[in-house]
Amino acid sequence: MKIKLLVTGGTIDKVYNKLNGALEFNESHIEDMLIRGRVTNDISVGKILLKDSLDFTNEDRRVIISECNKCPLDKIVITHGTDTMCQTAQEISQKVKNKTIVLFGSMTPYSIKNSDALLNLGLAIAAVQLKKHGVYIAMNGKVFDCDNVKKNKELGIFERLKVQG
Repeated sequence: MKIKLLVTGGTIDKVYNKLNGALEFNESHIEDMLIRGRVTNDISVGKILLKDSLDFTNEDRRVIISECNKCPLDKIVITHGTDTMCQTAQEISQKVKNKTIVLFGSMTPYSIKNSDALLNLGLAIAAVQLKKHGVYIAMNGKVFDCDNVKKNKELGIFERLKVQG
């Protein structure tokens, strides 16, 4: 089973700048994460953006949607910043059909100790293989339907909007 992994940035790929104390982008850590996680799936990585999702424009989302639509594979995983992940997931679900797409990110950068990045990557890879066609978010050990999830900024977790019966 082949999987496409699209990199768009977000906290997961930020690094700490010792000179100014800021978190910023240098390059993606996804290749290293796949090696460190001993992922043996057939995954091809495509780097689209390296941005904080708060800085995403409508054009950035159009590019992500275009990449999903033109991808010949029906299994796609996308790295994404957590602040606007739900918005992007919902837009993808309206414009991309007949594919299983899972967005994930992290609350703490991969480059910082005790990051949730590897857990969320593993969860996303598992979810894209097991879920039916649709758009999902994989965070905090859970997989959410894109239309039934929100980021709880006070707790720093993703949660369902409503409990499913």
